Amino acid sequence: MGPITPYVPPGRGRPFFYSWNRTPSYSYVIVGAGSAGCVLANRLSEDSHESVLLLEAGPKDMWFNSVRLSWKIHMPAALTYNLCDNKYNWYYHTLAQEHMNNRVMYWPRGRVWGGSSALNAMVYIRGHAEDYNRWQREGAEGWDYDHCLPYFRKAQCHELGANRYRGGSGPLHVSRGKTNNALHHAFIEAGQQAGYPFTDDMNGYQQEGLGWMDMTIHKGKRWSTASAYLRPALKRPNLRAEVRCLTTRILFDGNRAVGVEYTQNGEKKKVFADKEVILSGGAINSPQLLMLSGVGNADDLKHHSIPVIQHLPGVGSNLQDHLELYVQQQCTQPITLYKAQKPVHMVKIGLEWLTMFTGYGATAHLESGGFIRSRPNVTHPDIQFHFLPSQVIDHGRVASKIEAYQVHVGPMRSTSIGWMKLRSADPLDHPILQPNYLSTDVDVWEFRESVKLSREIFAQKAFDPFRGPEVQPGPQVQSDADIDAFVRQKADSAYHPSCTCKMGVASDPMAVVDSNTRVLGVEKLRVVDASIMPSVVSGNLNAPTIMIAEKAADIIKGLPALVDLKVPVYQPPTLETQR
Repeated sequence: MGPITPYVPPGRGRPFFYSWNRTPSYSYVIVGAGSAGCVLANRLSEDSHESVLLLEAGPKDMWFNSVRLSWKIHMPAALTYNLCDNKYNWYYHTLAQEHMNNRVMYWPRGRVWGGSSALNAMVYIRGHAEDYNRWQREGAEGWDYDHCLPYFRKAQCHELGANRYRGGSGPLHVSRGKTNNALHHAFIEAGQQAGYPFTDDMNGYQQEGLGWMDMTIHKGKRWSTASAYLRPALKRPNLRAEVRCLTTRILFDGNRAVGVEYTQNGEKKKVFADKEVILSGGAINSPQLLMLSGVGNADDLKHHSIPVIQHLPGVGSNLQDHLELYVQQQCTQPITLYKAQKPVHMVKIGLEWLTMFTGYGATAHLESGGFIRSRPNVTHPDIQFHFLPSQVIDHGRVASKIEAYQVHVGPMRSTSIGWMKLRSADPLDHPILQPNYLSTDVDVWEFRESVKLSREIFAQKAFDPFRGPEVQPGPQVQSDADIDAFVRQKADSAYHPSCTCKMGVASDPMAVVDSNTRVLGVEKLRVVDASIMPSVVSGNLNAPTIMIAEKAADIIKGLPALVDLKVPVYQPPTLETQR
């Protein structure tokens, strides 16, 4: 790749350059072309008078601009392929977890155009309205549900059309499953037999209940933020997107961010920002880059001989994630995905997808799911289900062994809080990740209850035609102690690390950015990604991260915030019972 060419905005007589050494300069430099960075690159380059440079550590998400040649990313059913190596994946691992039999947990994170939206299971879940109202109470002024819902709508183009909750004309295509597998119907019916409501839109008025999942799949293809936001914007002359650029530090003039330093093809380079540097590397890379650049806990930075620009002890603190496990049941009928994973069937499925983008390759198969409350007096759901008509072993890295179905289940608002720190001052060294999983009694109880409630749903009449022996945890696991031991051995990350650059008020010692996404104590530097969540939302993180970037783009552009006041949200008829 050749040298970066500066952009000449309309009406200007010369390119942007910084200082005497003719280093290229842009209005905005965005670090990370992931779920948030692609959104920002699109929205900030809408103004032809502004120039935007987007730096991505990984490669493009297409070979020779072909979806078919890049099927491992764009075929929805192929999602596990990129969990098996580090080609498009940072391939992180945690410290051994004391409360989980000292297991080291695997954290895949996207390192490619689209970021983790190019690797994830394409589940579109926003979380609950109360998550955003809680953010407001936690110091994120202007991030309550009334101010966030309009940005969910702005981003979205739902195949069922627009309403008070759904968007109908945004760049992010969202669809429902098309396989019509009988096991999905059985799961939803079994939930109702167990006493839970049916919800026709868990991203709309009523999250609580079981129903059909929304997915970021469009015409049989994964619809990542690279597809939705970045590629359509690349035709603009004021947007440049560079790949295989590892950003190594933010450049400061005093406490003012003026650019970044990065390596590309073995060459160290610098680029400057006339307006702002924006970090969108995600919940691991953004705090890592801040610390490498001298913004973080001063004692930790001094330990690595990094000059301190700003003491912010919250950088890397407040780490939150979702854990989940699989409750698996053998299936007595050959209607799971077991046969589809045999080589001859995989070839047929692949050929159908490559020619028509249809069939079993055109879905991630997580087409039903739901949210319930774990106990009485919980105001909104705190347990999530993803149902899959297949057996998953080791993150999908091991082939299914039998005809089986499973539900992914886990608590949504864990009280176990972790942290991350630099391993060294070398940007190539992965940081130390300590999520502190299952470190509180509440989390242990909620997981135990998750297993019991999942088993109860699988025991309903709707599953009678399909139910074989329980595979996991297994019929021998019955006592609380046995269930707890199973959880410690089998629970895994749901891949939702977040909250490591907490948004809050300046008086909060753990806050890293203010409610306008500006890093506290420095100038011209923002963080816009899942790291700025004050607390983890009750659901998957991709949709909220895209919303955060849409809202932040308006803040950065100085536009008035969108708002929709007093949107109705479902309330349980009573809190005296669990359902």
